[in-house]
Amino acid sequence: MAYAFRLPTEVDAREVLGWRYAAPYELYNAESVNLERDSANLLDPANRYFVSIDGAGAVIGFCCYGADAQVAGGDYRDIDLLDVGLGLRPDLTGHGRGAAFFAAVLAFGREHLGARRYRLTVAAFNQRATRVYERAGFRAVARFRRDATPGGPEFVLMREM
Repeated sequence: MAYAFRLPTEVDAREVLGWRYAAPYELYNAESVNLERDSANLLDPANRYFVSIDGAGAVIGFCCYGADAQVAGGDYRDIDLLDVGLGLRPDLTGHGRGAAFFAAVLAFGREHLGARRYRLTVAAFNQRATRVYERAGFRAVARFRRDATPGGPEFVLMREM
């Protein structure tokens, strides 16, 4: 499958924010109390969000580059790396599409944003995504909890090697 990317519309933003992932991936669900703010955030070009669409124009994924791909509590001081975040539509996850989608997101960032090397943050429990990232040449460099909250979800900082 070829992946095309474009800036999100308001309809796209609301659709992506409405996606609901089943346990244990519900961490990735948007909080309904912040939908207006989150929608505006996705639509702000400074945040570098893009949606991926299929041949029929349906949104199948999204990505972002820069500070919005970071998770509070992580050490993001290495400015030579571009942070990347991404997500596939929930019904498309777990079917072997992650590697191709991730490769397309990286290629898009290299071509349109001049990215040379990337960094990403992934929930520690998400072994499915971690395997995709490791196969793409990323390695774990740190672990942390969001805002250093005891008992909160743990995240892994990975960088392209």
